[in-house]
Amino acid sequence: MPPVVHTDRFSMYQGLIVLRKFLLVGIVCAALLHFMLHRFVQKKTMPTLATDSLKEYRTCYNEKFHLLLNITEVDPFLCEDFRKQSVTLGTNKLDLPYGTRRGERYLDQALKRLPKCSQPDEIKNISCKKCVVVGNGGVLRNSTLGKKIDSYDVIIRMNDGPVLGYEEDVGQKTTFRLCYPESIFSDALHYDPNTTVVLMMFKPHDAKWLSELLTNRRVSTYGFWRKPAMNLIYLPQQLRILNPFILRQVSQDILNFPTKFPKTEKPKHPTTGIIAITLAFHMCNEVHIAGFKYNLTSLNTTLHYYGNETMSVMAQNEYHNISAEQMFLRDLVERHTITNLT
Repeated sequence: MPPVVHTDRFSMYQGLIVLRKFLLVGIVCAALLHFMLHRFVQKKTMPTLATDSLKEYRTCYNEKFHLLLNITEVDPFLCEDFRKQSVTLGTNKLDLPYGTRRGERYLDQALKRLPKCSQPDEIKNISCKKCVVVGNGGVLRNSTLGKKIDSYDVIIRMNDGPVLGYEEDVGQKTTFRLCYPESIFSDALHYDPNTTVVLMMFKPHDAKWLSELLTNRRVSTYGFWRKPAMNLIYLPQQLRILNPFILRQVSQDILNFPTKFPKTEKPKHPTTGIIAITLAFHMCNEVHIAGFKYNLTSLNTTLHYYGNETMSVMAQNEYHNISAEQMFLRDLVERHTITNLT
């Protein structure tokens, strides 16, 4: 009679093997189920977070601007302590327009009467600023870009380019307007309470002009190429003074103008448009432009979206290098650093 104990042990051994297989299959199924559940939860929650975060990162930090300007942070506007910053940036050693020398006394007087020197709070608090710089080029005429332009967080305009009567093509909102004494609005018809005016100081007379207006003194018109505004339609809290360091960046780092021009050559200065775009690089995370196309080969075409001046006026201008600026802007567009709406 065969030993029963061996048969029982063999049966028990087979039973253990089957049990182990069941346990292994159970563990694998549990792991697979856990993985699938994890993926399902991740699919429901992660795309929104990841996509939004990635989109915000790409939009809110534009490394190209920082590399282009070769800086990290520079205050775009002068404050009462501008002398200290001027020493740090080296602008105290340069005359206006690329420094503060020869204008410091008048800048002191003016800044004491300007209650604000930073970006408006409603603009500063926008985490990802999408900006459009609106030029005055004739290409904007009949463009119907008004609503598109008004949709941006920050809208930068320049000089006395009007919006009144041209809203369909250029919009009606203005966040910042860059100008100088000869180009600032003086007719209250163009007053906008939501506009911050950024004044560019090209010469000591400009700083003196602002100081005289803010202190209610008699305004001298000496030293201007055109009669400057004799009154301010804007409140002091709407005024800012552009940091000359930005002008130096445009002239020497971007357009590669020499620090000194030969006596036989008239000094070149950047246009307000290219200065406005550089200011946008300092304040904005995404920059678009409109109205910056100038066709110097067709002198009879319209220069501005307003008025009747033709391109021949710009072609005769010896103080700007339009060709250099157009090449620079074209390069920025081709490299997708900025977007050109026109």
